[in-house]
Amino acid sequence: MAVNYSAKEEADGHPSGGVGVPGGGAVGGGGGGVVKTRKPDNTAFKQQRLPAWQPILTAGTVLPAFFIIGLIFIPIGIGIFVTSNNIREYEIDYTGTEPSSPCNKCLNVSWDSTPPCTCTINFTLEHSFESNVFMYYGLSNFYQNHRRYVKSRDDSQLNGDNSSLLNPSKECEPYRTNEDKPIAPCGAIANSMFNDTLELYRIDNDTRTPITLIKKGIAWWTDKNVKFRNPTGDGNNLTALFQGTTKPVNWPKPVYMLDTEPDNNGFINEDFIVWMRTAALPTFRKLYRLIERKNNLQPTLQAGKYSLDIAYNYPVHSFDGRKRMILSTISWMGGKNPFLGIAYITVGSICFFLGVVLLIIHHKYGNRNTSADIPN
Repeated sequence: MAVNYSAKEEADGHPSGGVGVPGGGAVGGGGGGVVKTRKPDNTAFKQQRLPAWQPILTAGTVLPAFFIIGLIFIPIGIGIFVTSNNIREYEIDYTGTEPSSPCNKCLNVSWDSTPPCTCTINFTLEHSFESNVFMYYGLSNFYQNHRRYVKSRDDSQLNGDNSSLLNPSKECEPYRTNEDKPIAPCGAIANSMFNDTLELYRIDNDTRTPITLIKKGIAWWTDKNVKFRNPTGDGNNLTALFQGTTKPVNWPKPVYMLDTEPDNNGFINEDFIVWMRTAALPTFRKLYRLIERKNNLQPTLQAGKYSLDIAYNYPVHSFDGRKRMILSTISWMGGKNPFLGIAYITVGSICFFLGVVLLIIHHKYGNRNTSADIPN
């Protein structure tokens, strides 16, 4: 009797010319060979015989879960929302697009304007800021999350590698070299660094008293001490360390002249470090200065009249951007952000509402027997 084999059977491990036998071996043909098989091993794991547990959802288990989630989430959401609303925040838009704005004269400023355009905005704080105050600058319609923009940097150069200082990464193009000299720091992120200068004054009986703005402690510790370092060498002579390099195209001065203090100059300048941590959304704020509370008996910023002096250097009108100065306090949950509280309240309310609806449905129809009931 002749036996015909298909191509699939041969692929499954049966040799041509013989009949596979369950015990191994082959009948006819080559004889004596071990039959290959694709059958999984006879183990509990490979044969899917492991013990399993499947929850059976009943009204007795689902309804309490909905009510418990609602009763937990709603109070948490209310607490977070109230905490967020208790944070003091004051915002000033100083873009200058409005003709009546004091900064309107600076609207079309360029990167290399000399001398820089200055403007002053007077404002009044209706409520005192009790704890430490954080001053931010905010930008709108500025896409720091663009892929080529985010990649346009050399982390080895920023970490103090001397070879990368003079030979930056090609990712920095077209801000890699200028006039046949390597740019330090290179790349589009560094080239577009925010460089407005903001100064705050309190007005009391027509007398302007400057508010002390602290410029250190605004960057992440890991950025300041790990990711960003000046080139190796004489740390007290940054001019020599950056010799052979040139400043970014849009910068008015080189990187070793960002500050007069050695521990806040060069690549470890905290304003520069804050800017280099790119934002995820086109509307963002970055920490600019700190205002510390000096006297526990008095608020950090008392209610009253203030003025903001601005050295307007950063052009945003060409891409319809906006610039803001924000004064804010913080709480245990950070800055002002009501979204998290609203999200908790919304989820808790939906769960509680569904629990009530399902309870009514169960009470009204739960005792009815149907043909779809699972038999015991």
